[in-house]
Amino acid sequence: MKTEIQNQLNWLNGPIFRIGETAVTLGSIGAAFLIIMLTIVASKIVQHIIFKQLSKKEKLSKSVIYAMNRIIHYFFIVLGVLIASESMGIKLSSLAIIFGFLSVGIGFGLQNITSNFISGVILLIERPIGVGDFVTVSDHTAEVLSINMRSTTVRTLDYLTIIVPNSKFIEEEVINWTVDDPRIRIHCPVGVAYGSDEKKVRDVLIEVAHGKKMLLKQPKPEVRFLEFGDSSLNFDLLVWTGNPENQKMLRSDINFAIAEAFRENDITIPFPQRDVHLYPSPALEKLIGQKGGNDIART
Repeated sequence: MKTEIQNQLNWLNGPIFRIGETAVTLGSIGAAFLIIMLTIVASKIVQHIIFKQLSKKEKLSKSVIYAMNRIIHYFFIVLGVLIASESMGIKLSSLAIIFGFLSVGIGFGLQNITSNFISGVILLIERPIGVGDFVTVSDHTAEVLSINMRSTTVRTLDYLTIIVPNSKFIEEEVINWTVDDPRIRIHCPVGVAYGSDEKKVRDVLIEVAHGKKMLLKQPKPEVRFLEFGDSSLNFDLLVWTGNPENQKMLRSDINFAIAEAFRENDITIPFPQRDVHLYPSPALEKLIGQKGGNDIART
């Protein structure tokens, strides 16, 4: 019996593989796994405490607290890996050798993953975007739900969840509608027929803007006379809102109100018109002269 137990212990403590001069055993792997799990649990506890304490401070936004929690989580993961490596008998010099070999693979096969990870760290430190921000990236306008190690999760106005690589937010142009000031200006262009009273058009457009409760009173709405178009006099109604995520819906409501107000005030919105001029050829003129206009009309 003792011999069997001793053999099992010897198998447990026997080397499975070697890293340099260090023999890695099954027991050391189990201890390393336990250490990493404990660091993850410790990370969750510390994040919960910090979130609870910082949430009481009104000056800190949720995006700042989220970024701090993610950085703390990464710190605990790195710390856990280092402690687990020491428990396995793997020294930092041995890890440097391993990472030296891995760097070749990272340079070829894991380049995008590395780029996205570094971009995620930059996003958390510099905070050009944060959780809850309303952004436009890669032709997608959406709310930021989370910033992870490799990607950022956003949700569009159609409630579509999109996973965007972190590098997109660093390498491409990104519109952050809510980073400093959520107010944005909405353009509502409209054309009226030639002969319309320009001042009346301006007054009607301003009245439409004042009738929308979801628009801001300051800055005040304004109307600009843009140009004398081919078929219309072109104006632009400029209004302000504090809810950029509702800009398309607001523009639609304003267009409905403009159409109704123009009908009530006999202001015409023209459709494109083209004048076509027909010039008869010399042969046709000669034929008309020979047969007469009536004969040509009958033919």
